[in-house]
Formats: sequence, structure tokens, C-alpha cells
Amino acid sequence: MSSVPFAQTAFPKTWSARTLTAPPLIAPVRQFVYPLRVPGEEDAMGRGALLLDVKPAAGANFLATCALGFRDPSLPSGVFACPRADDLLAVAGGYAYLIDTLAPEHCLHLPLRPVTQILPAPTFGSQAGLILLAGFHNIIAVDANGLRWQSARISWEGVTMTEIRDGHLHGTGWNLHTDREVPFSIDLATGAHEGGGFTG
Repeated sequence: MSSVPFAQTAFPKTWSARTLTAPPLIAPVRQFVYPLRVPGEEDAMGRGALLLDVKPAAGANFLATCALGFRDPSLPSGVFACPRADDLLAVAGGYAYLIDTLAPEHCLHLPLRPVTQILPAPTFGSQAGLILLAGFHNIIAVDANGLRWQSARISWEGVTMTEIRDGHLHGTGWNLHTDREVPFSIDLATGAHEGGGFTG
């Protein structure tokens, strides 16, 4: 077992986690598999999984088995702290799972499939923090209460988040007709955007 490398430390956390290369010989009593069995995900575990031994702030540790979305090594995988200190964001081959470590039976499988980029926004103006996730077409924001907003489509195929400035997320989205990356900005409070490459 080894310590999980955190891609960002912008948020405090109440839990710790370790990656496992194989299921433990002596498994913890509490074990959770994500995603929950839903139509269309029957073969998810066949692609592999991110195994995590998680120690929450209260209660015994638990084993989290997070199915890989895709085997593409360019897609992100890792463990991230969140705006709510008890939440853990596990990303496995582009699938993102928001886990309440105090009640791990509660897990939100975030709607971007796959997630291609992750960016923390610890504060913006007087607003509390967000963690931002980009997919091929749009962006979602997670706050201390869960999924805060999902942007409209801003790209035909491919979104890049570049910076946070003046309460807005800035980035680029691809335009099919011009084959160019077009700048966009998103209001972090509302998810409303201007610009971007999608013109449908």
C-alpha cells in the first residue's frame, strides 16, 4: 500500500486514503463498490478499478472499489480533497465519484463521462470554494453541498480550463467549423458562460 498522491491541497480534509494494488488479504468489514449497479454499467468492473483504503474522521476504515471509466492513460485518476472536508473525490480513468467518507453508502457518480481535467477554486470573491471538472463538452462545479452547476455545451469536442480570474473560469473550447480553440468564460457563481467553440 502507498500514500495517494494528491493533485491539489487547496481544501482541508478530515480523512486519509491509501491506494491498493490488489484487494487486501484481510478486508475491512465495510466495503463499497462504485458505481452502484445501474443500467449500462454492468461491465464497468471488467475495465479495472481504483482500490482505496479510506480512514474517515469517525468510524472504521472502509474499502472503496471505484470502477475505471476508460483504460486511456491520458484520462485522470487520483484522489482529491473537496470543498466539504468530509468528502472525497475519487477519479478513476475519467469516472468521478463524490464520496461522503462519513456515510460512504452515499456516493454521487458525477455526470461527466469522462472527466478530462480537474481544477480547484478554493475561493472566489465572497463565495465558498468549488472543485471544477471538465469533460469533452462542458464543465461541472462541486461545492460543499454536492453538484452546484453544470454548464451548457461550450465545445464540439474538447474543453481546456486555463485560469480563474475575477470570479470567472477562463478556458477554450473547440469550434468544429473553424477548427480553432475559442476562448470562453464561466461565472463561477452561476455556471453561465460566454464564448466557447460550440455554435449549435
